[in-house]
Amino acid sequence: MIFSSFQSTGVAVWAGFTALLALVWLKRHIDLARAGRERILQPADADNAPQPPPLVSVLVAAKDEAANIERCVRGLLAQDYPRMELLVINDRSNDDTGRIIDRIAAQDPRFRPIHIRELPAGWFGKNHAMHVGVEQSKGEILCFSDADCAFDAQTLIRAAVSYAAEQRVDMLSVLPVLEAGTFWERVVQPVAGGVMVYWTPPHLVNNPRSSCAYANGAFILMSRQVYSKLGGHEAVKATLNEDMHFARRIKALGMSLRVIRSAAMYRVRMYVGLNQIWRGWTRIFYGCFGNFAKLFASVLMLTFASLSPYVTLLLSPLAGPDAAKLAAAAVLTILAQQSVLWRYYPLSGTPAPYALTYPLGALVCLGITFNAMTRLTGATTNWRGTVYARGA
Repeated sequence: MIFSSFQSTGVAVWAGFTALLALVWLKRHIDLARAGRERILQPADADNAPQPPPLVSVLVAAKDEAANIERCVRGLLAQDYPRMELLVINDRSNDDTGRIIDRIAAQDPRFRPIHIRELPAGWFGKNHAMHVGVEQSKGEILCFSDADCAFDAQTLIRAAVSYAAEQRVDMLSVLPVLEAGTFWERVVQPVAGGVMVYWTPPHLVNNPRSSCAYANGAFILMSRQVYSKLGGHEAVKATLNEDMHFARRIKALGMSLRVIRSAAMYRVRMYVGLNQIWRGWTRIFYGCFGNFAKLFASVLMLTFASLSPYVTLLLSPLAGPDAAKLAAAAVLTILAQQSVLWRYYPLSGTPAPYALTYPLGALVCLGITFNAMTRLTGATTNWRGTVYARGA
């Protein structure tokens, strides 16, 4: 027996657990292979647009988005979909967001700016803004997006409408390429995204027999009829992650949900700098998991599967005569982990060598998860200048 060569039973169990983690990580190559076989939205999908094309209302909520909003609006107005209206809802911005959208709207009749001055009691900002936008929109199809998106392919909306019609999808969420312009974005966001994938694997999200649900609010497409069946934004008015709540409601009502990657058709830069990353992912983890069990399970996953092999390697000299064997188990697991991460990081829009920073990213994500757990005790969330009780 391998473990009979250890002089300490405790170290033998420790080494065995560490080696078992290597198998857990190697199994994720199967998940990556499955992801590689998944359908990707392509520009060519735009060729199958329904005739006559339904009117699409594109809605973007913007609060203090002066740095991003023009790039977003210009990209949407450049879309080649033949029947489209764009509504940008300026939600109590204190910067130049309102002036920018008014200036662009004067140049294109398809674009209507809406200005909100106050947030009614019981509503969260983005949800109220979208609610107002939908009330003033005219389209048969509703497309919800975010102000920090950059639309690189002019065919995105046409391809999404075509795909949803062809596949009879009730709610379609097209995933963006994540932009990461700073060191901390490249270090933390792939790890945080990996936590989300762990809880909402795409093959289960897209399986109608599974209750697993996920959606990304950067691009969500649904008919007005489906939106009404979901109860609109009023049904999720006091949530910070309305996309996830819509996805869960779709599954609960037995309607079809599809989340699909695109061929780099649009980009989004979620957060800039460590402070925004910390606050933003705290909001996402709390809003998406929302209970102690899942948050605590995420803590255990990050502690043991992600960080413990490195801790084991650092502490292995303390194992005395078994030190070399314990270190070998740790190195084996780290190599297995890195073999997966060097494939995963490019899929998340981050250069593969940043996989070497994974322990640092996991440590930050562990702190973010603990911070999300404080929301369970009644802590508030300050998001875009508005304070929300408990964060959800």
